[in-house]
Amino acid sequence: MNRLSNYPTASPVRRTFLFLGAILLISLLSVSPLFAQDPFSGNPVAKIAKELSPAVVNIDVEAMVTRSVNPFADDPLFRQFFGDEYKRFSRTIPMKGRGSGFIVSKEGHILTNNHVVEGADKITATFSDGTVHDAKVLGRDPTFDLAVLKIEGKNDYPFLELGDSDRAEVGEWVVAIGNPFGLEHTVTVGVLSAKNRSIHAENVNFDGFLQTDAAINPGNSGGPLLDISGKVVGINTAIVPYAQGIGFAVPVNMAKQVMDDLIKFGRVKRGWLGVYIQPLTKEFADNYGIDGENGAIVSDVMDDSPASKAGLERGDVILTVGSDKVKNSQDFVSKIRNRLAGEKVSLGVVRNRKKITVDVVLGEMPGNEGVITSGTDGAKMLRGLGLEVAPVTPEIQKKNKLRSSDGLVVTSVADGSVAQRAGLREGDILLEVNGSRLADPKDLEKMAPGRGNSTVLLVWRDGRTFFVSIRGGTEK
Repeated sequence: MNRLSNYPTASPVRRTFLFLGAILLISLLSVSPLFAQDPFSGNPVAKIAKELSPAVVNIDVEAMVTRSVNPFADDPLFRQFFGDEYKRFSRTIPMKGRGSGFIVSKEGHILTNNHVVEGADKITATFSDGTVHDAKVLGRDPTFDLAVLKIEGKNDYPFLELGDSDRAEVGEWVVAIGNPFGLEHTVTVGVLSAKNRSIHAENVNFDGFLQTDAAINPGNSGGPLLDISGKVVGINTAIVPYAQGIGFAVPVNMAKQVMDDLIKFGRVKRGWLGVYIQPLTKEFADNYGIDGENGAIVSDVMDDSPASKAGLERGDVILTVGSDKVKNSQDFVSKIRNRLAGEKVSLGVVRNRKKITVDVVLGEMPGNEGVITSGTDGAKMLRGLGLEVAPVTPEIQKKNKLRSSDGLVVTSVADGSVAQRAGLREGDILLEVNGSRLADPKDLEKMAPGRGNSTVLLVWRDGRTFFVSIRGGTEK
């Protein structure tokens, strides 16, 4: 008899406990440091932060501004007494700002927000390893608040892949990387809270924002909003300052539309249809045999415009743009504004109670070379544009149900002028120029565009707003 025969055979219960104990031991070993999993395999956010941060840059800008060093220098009596001598009490000093951006090509093209670099005299881009490069602006688009910069050097820069913001779903995880309050390459996580948000407040007037609860703060502007696979779905742009967890990003698909134009031409060749639009009312819909109140009415068609050439007529009701339904007149304006010159668009139209399709090749938004000169009766004339403006009076504010007296009312538009061809008309109210609110004709003088630059006006008409792009320069 061998020695093992001296030990009793284990009972079934004992064997069960031994088996469970072995499983427990294996489970404990599997989470021990010796058998720990790859820290990135179960945490895609850590992988995104590690692998993609080198393509995100901090944008530092510097602009020279003139500031008074005498508390009385802005007093009219002080200026009257000293004349031009008051200028001796002013100093030109540098003003600095910070934002974010990200590289979109191996050649060193950087995408950021227009408001980050607007008015900057010097721009630098700092990488995650501390390397600093001077950057120049290739083009800006105030309408979408986008700008493309370029840094020189090697042609193998790390860059981010652009995703598809149209396919992004509400509730998906998103990651923001940026430079909030100068805290470089900060990573925050959240979800895509909503899509197609319209924001019209202060200097932000935009339709189609992505909304996220990923923490976005001042300095994040221009940084990427990434999906969980590491592709860019948005460009972080705006926040609600009195809220928590509400940030907004420009959908990357909009950036795709304008980037090539910004790089090639320095501006966007934005699509132009050439029609006047008004809201579709219930009474109009009933009379025209249209179900519901979704759509926009063509109230007039400009001569020699893309709309005229395609056969659009006054009284047409536009229900669709491509495969997208038109919710209202503002939605229609936004859908056309989001397209580029030369793009072919199919419009679903109701004419004489019949549904037809009108194919239009969009033209380029008309521009003009003009300067601002003094007009009569306190108005200001954009002489090259054939456009005269004056301050908004309390009567005009009340009539148009405006929230404030800010803005300039168009008092006259010359026949055949660029202002008329662009769609501006007497009674229109100019609320903003390049994102800055207008309160006085002098504000428009300060924003006079240089030759080749594009000025974007926000216009109020019939209870709605739309944008008009005008190219600046000097009058011949």
